[in-house]
This record gives sequence, C-alpha cells and structure tokens, in this order.
Amino acid sequence: MPSTPTPKRHPYAQWAPDARALDLVGDKWTLLIVRDLSPGPRRFVELQRVLPGISTEQLRSRLNRMVADGLLTRQRYREVPPRVDYELTARAKELLPVLGALARWGYDWAWSAPRESEAIDIGAILRIAPGLIAAPAGIDGAADFAVQLDDETTKHYMLTVARGSVSISESSQAPADVRVSGTQDDWIDALGPDADRGGLRIEGHEKLAEVLLDGVGALAERARRVA
Repeated sequence: MPSTPTPKRHPYAQWAPDARALDLVGDKWTLLIVRDLSPGPRRFVELQRVLPGISTEQLRSRLNRMVADGLLTRQRYREVPPRVDYELTARAKELLPVLGALARWGYDWAWSAPRESEAIDIGAILRIAPGLIAAPAGIDGAADFAVQLDDETTKHYMLTVARGSVSISESSQAPADVRVSGTQDDWIDALGPDADRGGLRIEGHEKLAEVLLDGVGALAERARRVA
C-alpha cells in the first residue's frame, strides 16, 4: 500500500466552507466508508465485503486519502497474515449527523423497493442509526436487530441508546433489552416504502424497539406519503 496518497484530481478550488468540506468528503465512496466504520474498526477485507461495488484499488486509494485528511486512523498489527485496522477519527464521527440528514433526504425523495441492480445489506441502513435517530428522553437500553439470511446465518446489529444518543456494534455478545428478528425479506418490507413491520418478531422492551424502528424506518412511511 503506497505511503503517500495521490493528490485530488478535481478540487473545487473555492474559498467556501461547503466547497472545502466537499474537497474532503465529496469523492465517491468516502461517506459510505464513514457509514460502514460507524460500528468500530474494520480491516481492509471487511470494508471490501460491505462495499461490494468498490474495486481493490479504489478502496486502497480512498483509505489512503482519508487517513491523510485526518478522517481515519490506520493501526497495523504484527500478525501473520498482516492485519491493518481502519477507524474513524473524532473529525469523521462528526459526519454521522450529516449522513443522517442525507438519509432523511433520500427517504423523502429517492426511496423505493430494491432495484435489481442493487446489493442488499440491511446493515447498510442500520449503520446510519447513530446519525439518524434522536431518541427521546427516558428511553435507554440495548436492542439486538437480527437479520436471518438465505444461507441460514444470522447477522446481529446491537443498537444501544444512552442519554439520547445511539451507537451501533455488529455483535450479539452483549445482553439486550429487546430482540427484533426477521428474515432479510421481512426487513426489506419493514424498511421499504410501505414500512410493513408485520414480519418482524419483537421480544422484550417493545417501546425501545418502537423508538429504534421509527428512527430507521418510519421515514420510509413518510416517503410513501410524499410519493
């Protein structure tokens, strides 16, 4: 991996704060990398897995640039095979509400059922939760959102609400106050334009589940009304 990132090919070259920001985060994939690192550090191959449309060279170039721009840290471990983890800096974490606002706009003006050409990863939506959900006062706890895949494996996303903020991890190890589970198709129905949660099973703290599902899914209902 080259130590010096390539220079930006198309800077905006304007003395304006939005142009300066877009110089840092306006390239293709940059904001999605921020989204997919919101649960915590990932290895290069893990980022490739959750960003199926990006080439190896594109990802390498983008990560180098984001490290150089102070958006990511890169931690190398003395292991065989070599291990390198990428993690968001405090500067990059401040982009999570920006991603949330972008997702709200997407729900309002661009949302639909999955297109044939689109990869489906329910986690890609749930990873926006820290920037998307404003939990009401008095609601705290942890929710295990479980997605049962076609290969009979289950992906777990732990959404934790504490003092009005939401964090996410991709693990089922911690105890949860509520478990929300369903097949991938059930989750597509719940998060799609019709916001049909009928296929999801809720076990435990129903109010917490409702707050979190409203935060990541009720906007789809609003999108249906706009359409």
